[in-house]
Amino acid sequence: MSDIKFGTDGWRAIIAEQYTFDNVARVAAATAAWIKESGVTQYGVVIGYDARFLSREFALLSARVIAAEGLTVRLSDDITPTPAVSLGAQQFDAVGVVITASHNPPEYNGYKIKAPFGGSASPAQISEVEALIPKSYEHDSLPSVEEFIVQKAIIITNLNQRYLDVIRERIDLDLIAKDGSKIAHDSMFGSGSGMISALLGNQVVNLHDDRNPGFHGTAPEPIVKNLIELPEVIRANTCSLGIANDGDADRVGMFDENGNYVDSHQILSLLTKYMADTRGLKGELVKTVSTTDMMRKQAEKYGLTILTTPIGFKYITEKILEGDVLVCGEESGGIAVKGHLAERDGIYIGLLIAEMCARRGKSLSALVQELFDEFGEHHCRRNDLHTTEKRKLAMIDFCKNEKLKSIGGSKVVSVEQPDGIKHWLEDGGWLLVRASGTEPVLRIYSEASTRERAQQLVDEVSEMVESDVIFS
Repeated sequence: MSDIKFGTDGWRAIIAEQYTFDNVARVAAATAAWIKESGVTQYGVVIGYDARFLSREFALLSARVIAAEGLTVRLSDDITPTPAVSLGAQQFDAVGVVITASHNPPEYNGYKIKAPFGGSASPAQISEVEALIPKSYEHDSLPSVEEFIVQKAIIITNLNQRYLDVIRERIDLDLIAKDGSKIAHDSMFGSGSGMISALLGNQVVNLHDDRNPGFHGTAPEPIVKNLIELPEVIRANTCSLGIANDGDADRVGMFDENGNYVDSHQILSLLTKYMADTRGLKGELVKTVSTTDMMRKQAEKYGLTILTTPIGFKYITEKILEGDVLVCGEESGGIAVKGHLAERDGIYIGLLIAEMCARRGKSLSALVQELFDEFGEHHCRRNDLHTTEKRKLAMIDFCKNEKLKSIGGSKVVSVEQPDGIKHWLEDGGWLLVRASGTEPVLRIYSEASTRERAQQLVDEVSEMVESDVIFS
C-alpha cells in the first residue's frame, strides 16, 4: 500500500517532508499509468500550477514524467487558477493535473487530478491512481522539458486566455461595467491574481496580487479572519462588493458594500434565488452536510429537489454528472452553477454575484436581507481546532456514541453521521463535529438564527475538546 494518500481534494503534504520531487514523480507516474490502464482519455494531460514555493518546478517535473510515459502534455505557460486547468481538461478531453495545495498554509503543496469532463476525478478514480503509485521512480535521467518540447511531447499552452475567453461568454460583463461601481479583488497572493482585472480593467481595485509564495504567513483561505484588509479597501474605494479567492482560485469569499462578510452559505442561497427565481431555471440543489439549511427551505419554495453529500467537492461532482444540478456547493467556498463547469470556480462565482447585483439593481447587503426576510435568518460559524490526535479522536468517539446530549442549553433531538457527526437541536439549529480531510484539524460547525447563538454553539463544544469530559 502506498504511503501517499489523497484527501477530500488532492494529495497535500508539507514541502521537503513528504512533498518532495521524488514523491511528486511517483504520483505523476501513477497518473500516467492510470490514464493508460483505464483509457479515461486518449488525449493526454493538461498541467497547471499555482503561486506556491516551487510549484512551477514540481509542474515541470510532472510534465517530464508523464511525457516520458508516452502521453502528450499541455503545460501552462504561467501560474494558473485551478478552474482554468479544469476548463483546459474539458476543452482538450484530457486529464488535468494541478500543482497546488489550494487554501492550505504556505508550507504545503499538493497535486489535484481533474477528469476530462472538467471537474474533480471521482473517489473511485483517485483510488485507482493511489493503487498505482510506485515505491520509487527514477527521474534524474529524464529528458529536459526543452527536449520534450522539440519532440512535441510537451506543448506550452496559454490556459489563462482560454479561461478568460469563456468567462467573457458566460458572464454579462457589460452589465457589470455599465453599473460603473468599483469591485475589490483580494487574490490572497494566489493564482487568481489579475484575472478579474483582465476582464473589468480599472473597475477593479486589487490587493495582495503580487507573487509571494509565503502568502505573508497567512493561509490563503477566503474566510473572514484571513481577510482583514479587504473590507477596509472596499470602504476606502466605495466599492459595490469585494471578491476574495483562495490560493488556486476555485473558492470564493465575499463582502458587501459596507465591508460586511457574506459567507458561502449566503452566497449559495443568493445564487439559488437568482438562478431559480430571477432567471427561472430548474434543476437540483446539492449541498454538503456542513452547508446551510436555508437551501432546503428554498428547494421547498421553488419546487426543487435537494440532495446532501459528504464534505468534498468530488462528491458534489458525482451528482452533477448523474443529474441536472442548478446550484451546488460547500461551506468552504467551493460553489458551482448550471451552465459552467462541473467544478468550483471562485472567479466565475464572484462575477456571477456581481452580475446578479447589477441585474437586480440592488446592493449585495439588500439582497442578503431579502433572503432573511423571506426565509428567516440563518447564521453559520466554524471553529478549526489544532489539538492533539488523542483529543481529536476522543471527541469524535464521544459524539459518535451520542454522549453529547445538549448544546448551549438546547437539547439534541437527533444525530446523523453521514460525514462527521451532526447534532440537530430542539431550537432548529445544528452542530457538526468532523475531522478535516486535508489538514490535522478538528472542525466544529454550527447554524442558528443569530450570529451570537451560532458562535456560542461552536465555542461551547470547542471548549469540551480540551476538557476531560470527552474521556468519560
